[in-house]
Amino acid sequence: MAALAIAGASGDALAQGGPATVCVAPLKPALSVELYFGRGKPEGGEVSDDEWEDFLATEVTPRFPDGLSVMDVRGQYRGSSGRAVSERSKRLHVVVFDSPTYVAKIAEIIDLYRQRFRQESVLRTERSLCAAL
Repeated sequence: MAALAIAGASGDALAQGGPATVCVAPLKPALSVELYFGRGKPEGGEVSDDEWEDFLATEVTPRFPDGLSVMDVRGQYRGSSGRAVSERSKRLHVVVFDSPTYVAKIAEIIDLYRQRFRQESVLRTERSLCAAL
């Protein structure tokens, strides 16, 4: 993946249709999107490394072929049962420059993961920034 130069930016997120982020060349307005995928399965066990790699290769990479990052993290959340759940997770980070087209791709990835691995949710965060390839 090409290295990204990232600088903080002010202004509303591009997806919200707010004012465009002002960036100093060669940086351009972009959006940082992070998804957190829990690996615990409701019936026990967890999404294996092979299952994750297959999901990444078949569902994520084709939607974001220009590059992305994946990190192993440990997450905790309150499940629908009301109990705190701690599990190994994957954090997916992608920087997008085409804000109108990324929305459907992200929604598809979330829906496919939830269906395939019977997950309650996938955490999604977004923030505007300046970036250059």
